[in-house]
Amino acid sequence: MSNILILGAGTWGVAIAELLNKNGHKVTCWSRNKDLIKELSINHSHPKLKDVTLSVDVNYTTEFEKSFIGKDVIIYAVPSTGFREVVHKSMNFVNDTQYFVSLTKGMEDKTLYTMSEIIFEELKIAGINSDKVVVLSGPTHAEEVGKGLPSMIVSASANEIHSKYIQDVFMNENFRVYTNVDVKGVEICAAFKNVIAIASGILTGLGYGDNMKAAVITRGLAEMIRVGDALGCKKETFYGLAGVGDMIVTATSTNSRNFNFGKYLGLGDKTDEALKKIGMVVEGINFLPKAIQIIDKYNLDLPITNGVNEIVYNNMDAKYITSLLMKRSKKAE
Repeated sequence: MSNILILGAGTWGVAIAELLNKNGHKVTCWSRNKDLIKELSINHSHPKLKDVTLSVDVNYTTEFEKSFIGKDVIIYAVPSTGFREVVHKSMNFVNDTQYFVSLTKGMEDKTLYTMSEIIFEELKIAGINSDKVVVLSGPTHAEEVGKGLPSMIVSASANEIHSKYIQDVFMNENFRVYTNVDVKGVEICAAFKNVIAIASGILTGLGYGDNMKAAVITRGLAEMIRVGDALGCKKETFYGLAGVGDMIVTATSTNSRNFNFGKYLGLGDKTDEALKKIGMVVEGINFLPKAIQIIDKYNLDLPITNGVNEIVYNNMDAKYITSLLMKRSKKAE
């Protein structure tokens, strides 16, 4: 049994808390949101996980420093925009015997660091000698994991010993965990697939059928692989659970914030209006500016990504993405 701290009480953090509690671990879940922690502690429910009854055994807290005492595993489940801040603050209370796990999908502004790279840098700055950093990613909606429905995910670390340790912590009869050493590839898949999911939602909102949804997923995979090639990732990663698997579930399901956000855009809403309807963080929006930086830096041809960016940030008509998809490319397809 491990003593585990989850930093972040969003739907994914809480769903993972439930999973780990059922696995027999002692779990503490932290958030600075006092009202949310009160709801979780007293009513054992999350406002965004209405069909999930939470266990009374998970400890929910707003006390940051005390929450680290005696923990074996530190899990970061906060949005990418606040990831560095929370990791940096946590360095005052961690040590080199602990494991550090990222559940967050995205990249950092300016540095273009992935979440694991942020953890590694902060560990180095703090003088903590540890390589026990693991990324968890794959086709896993919080709503389904919270209910205990069968799901599969990837545990990725450059050191396979560490990925297998986290595999053992998380795995049970309804939660299959695979391992991977291509950490960068897993994190690139996690970030870029959200953009493709927005595109799929836009096409759905425009009234198009399954043909275009399948097409945008397939062409989106091609775009992700181009990015992976530029960044030195393994192509096999993009064909696995962390790549095409996660993209399929995110780009087709009504449980997906990115898909639903895109659908509202396709129906005619502007970015702010669509965000208000979602009422939660849409990581694909946060990632888009970084995606454009990558396109410019490596001179990549990513029409879907460019199209989504124009619609989200420059108020381009939603049908713009259709014109990009249907246009014949001069480059090899």
